[in-house]
Amino acid sequence: MKILARPVSRGVGEGPLLISEKPISFLGDVDPKTGIIINKENPLYKKSIANKVLAFPYGVGSTVGSYVIYQLKKNGVAPAAIINENAETIIIVGAIISDIPLVDGVRINSLKGYTYAIVNAYEGWIHVR
Repeated sequence: MKILARPVSRGVGEGPLLISEKPISFLGDVDPKTGIIINKENPLYKKSIANKVLAFPYGVGSTVGSYVIYQLKKNGVAPAAIINENAETIIIVGAIISDIPLVDGVRINSLKGYTYAIVNAYEGWIHVR
């Protein structure tokens, strides 16, 4: 199924789809060395975001989160792409400086039941299966 989205950080990424219905703070929720969710309150606790298409409503927390995303990329454990309902500045900056495709305007609930996604943040669409 193809879903239209607003391109935010240009690029194309694909991989297994990992969905969190809760917002993510990259500073404190994610281990920048391993890419594993370390926040016990997050439904993705103990799961790796490395090379996944990571979908979550929006980011929260400190502006340092942008640099955590960059560190994830440098460590080879960043998401292949990010999907948000409403991308905010921390996630946008992190995605841009890390060359991670980012789209928003997508209801996270519409992705439930799908396990794989291709994100085209040039043309503004997601293909899920």
